[in-house]
Amino acid sequence: MSTTDRDEGIAWVERRLPSLIERVYARSVETLPVYEDEKHVSTGELRRSIEENLRFLVHALRHPGEPLDLAVPEQTGRRRAHQGVPLPEVLQVYRIGFGTLWGALVERAAQSARTEVLTRLLDTSTRIWSVAEEHATAITEAYRATTAEILISQEHRRAALVEVLLTGHVSKDAGPWEAASLLGFPADADLVVVAAQTNEVAAESLPGIARRLADQGCVSGWRLTPALQLGVIALARPEAMDEVLETLRGYPGARVGVSPPFAARTDAPRALRLARAALATTSRSAMKVRVFSASPIAAMIAADPHEAERLTEDVLGPVLHLAESDRDVILETLETYIDTGGSATDAAALLHCHPNTVRYRLRRIEELTGRSFTRPNDMAELAAAAYGLELTRIAQHRGA
Repeated sequence: MSTTDRDEGIAWVERRLPSLIERVYARSVETLPVYEDEKHVSTGELRRSIEENLRFLVHALRHPGEPLDLAVPEQTGRRRAHQGVPLPEVLQVYRIGFGTLWGALVERAAQSARTEVLTRLLDTSTRIWSVAEEHATAITEAYRATTAEILISQEHRRAALVEVLLTGHVSKDAGPWEAASLLGFPADADLVVVAAQTNEVAAESLPGIARRLADQGCVSGWRLTPALQLGVIALARPEAMDEVLETLRGYPGARVGVSPPFAARTDAPRALRLARAALATTSRSAMKVRVFSASPIAAMIAADPHEAERLTEDVLGPVLHLAESDRDVILETLETYIDTGGSATDAAALLHCHPNTVRYRLRRIEELTGRSFTRPNDMAELAAAAYGLELTRIAQHRGA
């Protein structure tokens, strides 16, 4: 096709652009439900966008030697990402537009009495589809880059809201209740706080946890510190706690502490302390995921670290003074026995030993401490001292 033939064809298309724009608009609205209403993109903006991108193509055909200015498709990709229009639908509109433009050129060539116009239209087709490919690539890259920026911004905001909950921070604009609402937590849902030890500095030990919980219907928010991955989870229904714990256990090697459920959003800072206390107990316990006891005794011990240290020494002093290897085995057995509700069989399964071995170690604890697991008061003191020991470890770890 000669330059004159090409220019005549392009000029012919340019004169028909208004009708071509309407044709593309009508087909887009008809075939793509996302454009049926103006929830995402207004009628006027969709028409303007179609016009801008068709004129972009016509300009590229008229000036084949010029480098492509991809500002128009890049702007379109960024806008649609912010508007929440799915990428396949965005690209489909421009496939419709380019296909309509190509169809118009073919129609014009077919109507021409000069056969060379139709024959040399193939030269233009190469340029059209080359430009279409670059156009689609520019839209896709801009859309994906913008989507990534949006997701990062949303994650930063959610992490900040989690921080508001966990610290109890109150500003003139928002406090814990507002933060919980902005995180999407149902107003009547109980919450739990999770503290997971990171395996590397600032590396998630529970990757993808928010998505896994969402699949169970539980909304959550997370933030990362150099040593911990912290989360707040809304329990969607009574049985959700068991499902959450099962999900957490699905991360091999992860050590996780979980607070007891709580209703008041202002209790999140206290729940964080309890989750960290539970996490500390996993350093010696066979249980990798541990829920801090909801008992009043445990809560009182957590509230007074100095009293926890004194109680631990009074009750478990003789055990603490054993040789390190012997001491650690005895304490791990005590903590696991308490975690399993006083079942030597269940404790043995977690400790990978025989139940009689557990019973032997428990008798040693009785002999060393002068307390019996069969007397309620003695059992309460042993359990409280075990909690106190873990809280003392936390205090020592923080001061290290």
